[in-house]
Order: sequence, then C-alpha cells, then structure tokens
Amino acid sequence: MGCMRNGWIAAAMAIVLAFAIAFWFYPQIPDRIAVHWGIEGNADGFAQKEFWIFLVPILMVVLALLLYIIPKMDPKRKNIEQFWEKYCWFIAAIEIFMLYLQALIVVWNMGIEFNMGQALAPAFAGLFYFMGSLVQVAKQNWTIGIRTPWTLSSKGVWEKTHKLGGKLFKACAVLCLLGILLPKYSLVFVVAPVLFSAVYLFAYSYIEYSNERKGK
Repeated sequence: MGCMRNGWIAAAMAIVLAFAIAFWFYPQIPDRIAVHWGIEGNADGFAQKEFWIFLVPILMVVLALLLYIIPKMDPKRKNIEQFWEKYCWFIAAIEIFMLYLQALIVVWNMGIEFNMGQALAPAFAGLFYFMGSLVQVAKQNWTIGIRTPWTLSSKGVWEKTHKLGGKLFKACAVLCLLGILLPKYSLVFVVAPVLFSAVYLFAYSYIEYSNERKGK
C-alpha cells in the first residue's frame, strides 16, 4: 500500500512542479512561444503563451484522473488490482515524462535552443521501459495492456503476448537512446520500433490464438 501511495505522491509532485514552472517562468518568456517541433527536432510551430504555457500541466491533471478512474470501471478490475502497484508507478512515470517536456519547452523559449528530439530521446526510453515492465505483469482486463480480440478471448494468449510485449517495449527503450547519438533521426528511433512492435504483437496474438484453437 505504501508503494502505491508513493507512486501517486510522485505523480502529484510532478503536476505541482509543472504548474510551478509555468507560473514562475510565465513573465520571463516571450509572448509568442514555440509549441511544435518538426521531425528533425527544430521548432516549426508557434503560438501565444497565455494558454500554451499551461497546457502541459492541465493535460497532466486530466490524464492522471482518467488513468485512475477508468480502470476502476473495468469489469475485470479484480485482475487490475493484482498489478495496481506497478500501474501506479507507470502513471508516475508518465507524469514525470510530461514534467520533463514542460521543462524543455520553457528552457527552449527562454532562448536556450537545442534539438528537441534528441532531448526527448532518453525520456521516451524511460517511459517505454516502464511500459515494458507494466505489460509483463498485466493480468487480463479491458483497460490496460495489449488488447486485441485474441488476447481478450484467451488467458493463455494474453499471457504469451504480454510476456513478449514486455521484452519488445524494453527493446524499444534501448533503440530510443540511439536518438541521442543521431539527433536527426531521433523521432524515427522513437516511432518506428513502437509501430513495428504494435503490428508484430497484433499478428502474434492472432497466430497464437489460431494455434490454440487448432490444438483443441
């Protein structure tokens, strides 16, 4: 119970810090700020700061509430309770990731320019690693995990797919780190491995389900 509480405390602290950054640096950043960066990590979209500087902290609050409430409504929430501690820490990881994003946006708009993709690469790596750890322990449910028609129809297929999925997401984390060395392709190292993993796991769950049915 303490670990679960600590996960939520970490998430709450990240939200508070994100708002603190927004309020503290609001007077110091220009009226028009960079809010979007292209595939090579360079700023290519700008907007007024009045709303955008607070967008990330607001999204953090909304996301934390949704990630807490939705699993509670799951028909198989008893299964979710079995890995709730790991899930709480995953929520904290998401909030810390967004806090880091908020800090990067503010720093860039304070005049310290850098390649955004390169700066985000280690954060994505950490997030994907946490995701892999969560997926490996996730029990069958309708809310969290690799939910295909076949994983939801078979406990065995769910377990095999999530065991593999955990390994693939951790591999994605390692590949993300290449974005630090090759900043021009940092977004590629984030998106391509995840897309490949998603497609592969979708196909894998179907094949495993088909093999399971044939064996009956």
